[in-house]
Amino acid sequence: MPTWLTLRRIFWTILLVWLFIRLAPHLAAVVGIETGDRATPAFTYRTLDGGEVTEQQLRGKVVLVNFWATWCPPCKVEMPLLQQMAERHAGAGLVVLGFSRDLDPPEKVKAFLDQRGITYPNAIVGTEAERAFGGVRGYPTSFLLDREGRIRHKAMGPLAMASFEPAVRRLLAEPRP
Repeated sequence: MPTWLTLRRIFWTILLVWLFIRLAPHLAAVVGIETGDRATPAFTYRTLDGGEVTEQQLRGKVVLVNFWATWCPPCKVEMPLLQQMAERHAGAGLVVLGFSRDLDPPEKVKAFLDQRGITYPNAIVGTEAERAFGGVRGYPTSFLLDREGRIRHKAMGPLAMASFEPAVRRLLAEPRP
């Protein structure tokens, strides 16, 4: 083996590549490079509060869709930040929408949200919802949709709120269709 090729260098190279792949979508959202495929997902779900949410109802608004689960520690960390973002930008036209991947009964998921003071709409969804958004590889995963319902940004992990803040502001500043 060449002297420059050591196990330590291989480890650090793999780690840096992995970090870059994980952080690239977050950095792209901060600087305005779109990471979404501009697909327009179609969906209709019953929310835990008994309402219904469809992509048609949300047209004209900027929508942050967050796939999460009660058993996911990073999701628990991210939820208060999502709630704050929902409250901060509600008047400007932002809707935060949670899609829970739990298998628990709706009452248990609703109690989980109530304990944390989460008031933005949430629905329990299946794999069909993930497919509609182009796939989810881990939780939490967030998608930022523009006012026409197109996916403009996608990021996995609890850093999405910090990285999506500039992207949300940019999309809210865009003219309404």
